[in-house]
Amino acid sequence: MKPFAQNATEVLKALATKETGLTEKEARLRLEHYGKNVLTQEQKQTFTQKIWAQIKDPMVLILIAAATVAGLLGEIADTVIILAVVFLNTIVGLVQESKAEQAIEALKKISAAQAKVLRQGQVQVIPAELLVPGDIVLLDAGDMVPADLRLIESSSLRIEEASLTGESVPAEKDAQVTCAADCPLGDRLNMAFSGSSIVYGRGKGVVTATGMATEMGRIAELISGVEETQNLMIRSRKWSPN
Repeated sequence: MKPFAQNATEVLKALATKETGLTEKEARLRLEHYGKNVLTQEQKQTFTQKIWAQIKDPMVLILIAAATVAGLLGEIADTVIILAVVFLNTIVGLVQESKAEQAIEALKKISAAQAKVLRQGQVQVIPAELLVPGDIVLLDAGDMVPADLRLIESSSLRIEEASLTGESVPAEKDAQVTCAADCPLGDRLNMAFSGSSIVYGRGKGVVTATGMATEMGRIAELISGVEETQNLMIRSRKWSPN
């Protein structure tokens, strides 16, 4: 069941936690299980590796072979056209990959550095990367939301979520609301999402997702999926009905 479609009591039970927070031992065990609350990306490649990644696509190799054959047969015009397509495809792929890397770095920069949590009933300020599902997070005006949270308390709480929903007006949140299971992201009034910021009021929430499992993480994953669309020009030629 999705946390925004459950009441606060049900969510706490599902996450095996309570409003006083996790114990330090349980938090350590969950950190080992879930990993750090950070956005990750594949190790950066060198420029040469990036170029090879573009060229080694089977369709690109076929085109290079076709250009070679055309050249040996004296079809200079065909050779030039095919090689131009390969060159342009490589450039487009490199640009897409570079933009994806820059976008993920930008997402990392808007992540919270610290979080105010309840552990064993005691308020602590910890690095946000150490948050785990089940942690109880305290929110005040000016804070960055450090992970995806199901709100369990809210008081005049308004959160700016433009980076996720595109809405320029801060969303009014209400911990007492229970949303439908198919509720769109922008209408989940009982949730606070990683990367958004508190503009007014205060609240308390239980962490439901961290790192790449957050809504922000899903965006980062989609962006990093640019590799799946590399060589789009050549692939479109392959599948074209014409």
